[in-house]
Amino acid sequence: MSKRVLFAGESWFIYITHTKGFDSFYESKYESAEGFLKSALEAGGIEVDYMPNHVAAEEFPYEMEELKEFDAVILSDIGANTLLLPSAVFNRSERKPNRCDLIRDYVLDGGALLMIGGYMTFSGIDAKGKWQDTAVQEVLPVQVLDRDDRMEHGEGIYPVTVKGDHEILEGIESDWPHILGYNKTVLKDDADLLVKVGEDPFIAVGEYGKGRSAAFTTDCAPHWAPPEFCDWSSYDLLFQNIVNWLTK
Repeated sequence: MSKRVLFAGESWFIYITHTKGFDSFYESKYESAEGFLKSALEAGGIEVDYMPNHVAAEEFPYEMEELKEFDAVILSDIGANTLLLPSAVFNRSERKPNRCDLIRDYVLDGGALLMIGGYMTFSGIDAKGKWQDTAVQEVLPVQVLDRDDRMEHGEGIYPVTVKGDHEILEGIESDWPHILGYNKTVLKDDADLLVKVGEDPFIAVGEYGKGRSAAFTTDCAPHWAPPEFCDWSSYDLLFQNIVNWLTK
């Protein structure tokens, strides 16, 4: 029986103003970048249910029974407010279950969580990711900062393996391709650091209650993960290994 993953995030809307002298007009479009990770996992026989941000806002599970239909949850470039403020709460002042509390309880009860970096995960740009203020922080292997945590490296920076004998790194090339940025975090005392970038965690893992979680502090797609990273021969295997370890 194949493993089933709920993958939320990695999407956005763009609204552009074109100004030409006295006149202006507008352009809008929708984009998503789930394809790299989704294809990598599916190549390893892992079933992926993808929820773009605007869909997750309303349809991400509210109840444990629903969430337990999945072997793992992946949060990538999705802010905590997307789960905390569905339209029922924000627009109609209705009470709804706290889905960040739900994710914590899901992990403690044997579920698996992978948080992937981006402008809206961990703390993110202008600290809008806001995950440090949620119960999800309790089951992450890293401490999320309470400020803008982006470490931008347009010159390129290379991850370095710390614990190469871990199952997640089995079969992974030792020479990592460069990345263009990541979310700065602090390793928790009860977590394992597998790969670092600079002096910060790049891949960290931990066990919480009956479940497991992992932090991957750069993106799984551009811009932080350039073509050299997304096309890397170990890209698919790396994410397959992460999910397989989390759900073991």
